Amino acid sequence: MVAEVKALACELPARLGVPLSRFSRAELRRHVLSAGIVASISGVTIWRWLHEDALRPWSRRSWVFPRDPNFASKAGPVLDLYHRRWKGRPLSGHEFVISADEKTQIPIRTPCHEILPPAPGRPMRIEHEYRRHGVCAYVAAWDVHRARLFGRVVDRISIDVFDDLVAEVMGRDPYRSARRVFWIVDGGTIHRGERAARRLQGRFPNLVLVHLPTHASWLNQIEIYFSILQRKALTPADFATRDAVAARILGFQDHYQAIARPFEWKFTRRDLHRLLQRSTLPEELPCRKAA
Repeated sequence: MVAEVKALACELPARLGVPLSRFSRAELRRHVLSAGIVASISGVTIWRWLHEDALRPWSRRSWVFPRDPNFASKAGPVLDLYHRRWKGRPLSGHEFVISADEKTQIPIRTPCHEILPPAPGRPMRIEHEYRRHGVCAYVAAWDVHRARLFGRVVDRISIDVFDDLVAEVMGRDPYRSARRVFWIVDGGTIHRGERAARRLQGRFPNLVLVHLPTHASWLNQIEIYFSILQRKALTPADFATRDAVAARILGFQDHYQAIARPFEWKFTRRDLHRLLQRSTLPEELPCRKAA
């Protein structure tokens, strides 16, 4: 009986003809009873049985296969740069590493009722309904080893917006007079491929554009900062205008800059090799397409 309940918990409900995406404890109990496995049982008993094998069918975890066939060869140099190495040699004091990306679709919205601050025995209260006023975007760059930030808030992302950010950074010391400045970016349209490399290196000969593999935003250090920004400055959202969003984002940028230290990056090529060994997508399992 216990084995049958655990086996049910390890099935996708839709495969059992149940119109659910996943089982809650209560839904699993209902199905166990309707299937006639037992005449009666409590949710607590089911939880105890599942707990023995650390089964939690009501939870989920998202993941993605590394589909880029050159994932290791593209990610490896990025990891080396984080540890101040390039093509097997250590970087000099006149070489710098910049991580850059865009945070898009930042909502400009206000709650229908004023946010109430915390009070004794009561957390901050935020009204569920809100009014939309559009969206904006934030393009930013992070000096990996010096913990320096550069960024601007714009209506929409474009090649010109990104190039202006690059020009802002590369137009000041120490980057202007550096031997090399490595820019780590993803494969987004505004900085994709050799065309973007030629465009930027034509303007800044000491710039080296380094592209991440597909599905590798978790290797881009600027994403760590975006996560901090989202949690500490943009949640909850209460902005009536784009200028209000810009003031908050750029104000936080200055605030964080005053206390920032380089991220302690420990993930290495060896860790990447182990990860890819256990997560390689089998060739016989292509991406599914809708019928």
